[in-house]
Amino acid sequence: MPLRGGFSGHFCDLDVGESSLMRVVFAPDSFKGTITAAEAARVLADAWRDVDPEAQIVLRPMADGGEGTVAAFAAAVPDAERMPIIVTGPAGVPVDTSWLLLQASDDAPHGTAVIDLASTSGIELLDQLRPWDVDTTGFGQAVAAALDHGVSRLVLGIGSSASTDGGTGMLRALGARFLDRAGQSIAPGARGLSALASVDLSALRAAPEVLVLTDVTNPLTGPRGAAEVFGPQKGLTDAADRAAADAGLARLAELLDLDATVPGAGAAGGVGGALVAWGARLLPGAEEVARLIGLADAVAGSDVVVTGEGSYDGQSGDGKVPSFVAALAANAGARAALVAGRITTDADTGPFAVSVSLTELAGSPASALAEPTRWLHEAGRRLARDLPARDLPAR
Repeated sequence: MPLRGGFSGHFCDLDVGESSLMRVVFAPDSFKGTITAAEAARVLADAWRDVDPEAQIVLRPMADGGEGTVAAFAAAVPDAERMPIIVTGPAGVPVDTSWLLLQASDDAPHGTAVIDLASTSGIELLDQLRPWDVDTTGFGQAVAAALDHGVSRLVLGIGSSASTDGGTGMLRALGARFLDRAGQSIAPGARGLSALASVDLSALRAAPEVLVLTDVTNPLTGPRGAAEVFGPQKGLTDAADRAAADAGLARLAELLDLDATVPGAGAAGGVGGALVAWGARLLPGAEEVARLIGLADAVAGSDVVVTGEGSYDGQSGDGKVPSFVAALAANAGARAALVAGRITTDADTGPFAVSVSLTELAGSPASALAEPTRWLHEAGRRLARDLPARDLPAR
């Protein structure tokens, strides 16, 4: 069920040239590890204006629940307020971060908090993989801070996680206790799950309305579960290790009375399942972010919609930002254009009138990664030169 109301008609755009022949919407995802979605949108827009200074420009940086979710809302909602906080990072090191406060609305009278796991417990915060001991405590601390503020609603992006702790760190920060057979707290991270014997939720804080943004539909356990599918990228490279982590997640689901087969329960190393147990709803990330930032209204009547991400590959058509934005553009009769750090040979670029790879522009992946702003600017100029030369759709 999509979130409705509260934000419609209150978004940030650049200056509008009423006499312009071109209306261009910039709605990229972040280029993971190099540049945020908001920065990418602005660089591309500035480059377009170098070529076509009278273009009507609309910025709608996107996210799918992963890195850049907070930044996307901050760029799109003008009265949003960043709330600084120091949390315990995934490896136990303090992290300076923030959550975002969206002002009161009819359906959230005390405001909405937007929090992304990537900035509190994300894999980019690690200097090395530590598959057994990292956890989601920092994410839970940020959620607790928002609850302390008194918000009516939480919007949580849970992509880019570092751990496979089943969300135990997060729930612990909200008052839950995870105990071994002796009644002692288990160790943090996936390591502690093997000793888990009981769960005490008596002090767990009550959940307000909680909307969880994710592009992952995997169950919690099994061959498509959190440990087996996502464990290797977090350091669980050995099959026996993945089996042990999977068994721990299964035990956690049993004690939380959670159906481990729920689609999305395996997101973020099991955080999706923990949030379902807390009472949250899991929602398609790109679709819900688009609703929340008014992307469809921005795209309506546009001539060109530019989107992108760091790596556009064979997986990008499955609910990722570029494919979602391209479909939205097609429905509005606009041309879609793609800019990506790299475009792999198995990627389907059919939905895009033009696609540009920063790696090809720069000559190598290393050059593209070293100067993402430079090559994004060049990509934006190339799009502006190319697209107006084509027949534009009728408005």
